[in-house]
Amino acid sequence: MENILQDVDAVIDQWGAKPESLLQIMLDVNHHFNYLPRESIVRIAERLRMPVSQVYSVATFFKVFSLTPRGRTIVHVCTGTACHVKGAPKLLDRMKQDLGLDPGETTEDLALTLETVNCVGACASAPVVVVNGETYSEVTPNKMAALVKEIKEQSA
Repeated sequence: MENILQDVDAVIDQWGAKPESLLQIMLDVNHHFNYLPRESIVRIAERLRMPVSQVYSVATFFKVFSLTPRGRTIVHVCTGTACHVKGAPKLLDRMKQDLGLDPGETTEDLALTLETVNCVGACASAPVVVVNGETYSEVTPNKMAALVKEIKEQSA
């Protein structure tokens, strides 16, 4: 826990312990740990002289923040209308089959988190999967399996 607090303090020192830095501090801490550890929320509140409830409300308002540990690799499967019609549910089924993951879940080794998104704006290339910001178009269940295999090899 001491390492967490030291890392959080370093981020706060970088941006300044002032309420107007809250969002940037939280973004950096979330990026550093891949989620917002409970200790970090309390420390941010203390250092910025804000109620913990206020920091927590920001953490739960924005989808970019997670209060639970997330994987080093984040896989977003688009479930918008075009992607849904062209097979997104089958991609999610394949993830369940290969990794035992449902949307919102993370592998035990924190290698991968599976999430869904409503639209990535690439409807003509449906179904679309985004892995750590890289977009994959016209993904089939077999392509999904190959992608998962590649992700597993990279994190091994």
